[in-house]
Amino acid sequence: MKTQQIARAGLCVALLAVSAWVSVPLGPIPFTLQTMALALIPAVLDRPTAILAVAVYLLLGAIGLPVFSGFSGGVMRLVGPTGGFLWGFLVGMIVATTLVRLLPQTMPLFARVLAGDVALLVISYVCGTAQLMVVGSMGVAPAVAAAVLPFILPDAAKIAIGAGVGCAVDKALSSTLSRA
Repeated sequence: MKTQQIARAGLCVALLAVSAWVSVPLGPIPFTLQTMALALIPAVLDRPTAILAVAVYLLLGAIGLPVFSGFSGGVMRLVGPTGGFLWGFLVGMIVATTLVRLLPQTMPLFARVLAGDVALLVISYVCGTAQLMVVGSMGVAPAVAAAVLPFILPDAAKIAIGAGVGCAVDKALSSTLSRA
């Protein structure tokens, strides 16, 4: 892995942590800016580095560093009621970066990243809702009402903004590197 990839991955891990700290409690699931940070990652990192960045973020949280919402960390956050969203980020990033890579290069980067981000969000919703149902002893309808419905519109806006920012950053980095 090149130094530049390591630096980008480290910045993305830091961005995930900081975006989790911007947190507004909405029932069992807090509103954070993580979705926006996640949405830019497929644009600025290659597939293995993006997956590694999310895995490192989760590992840092699992060992107790306060990188999750509410300045929290620990394994209990990953296995608790909202933990499915967190590990859903990793599964979703695998799918998102695969989509970005497999979609035709003739498509604009923004469209490819946005398609990947939508898949990431859906996977995160599914994993998070499933774990909330199991750990929180909730039925499908109450879990979806608590974990998905209040977040659909804000998350749609966050992924559109994140994908746009990610593509702008990628373009700026590409032009900077080509001039160097």
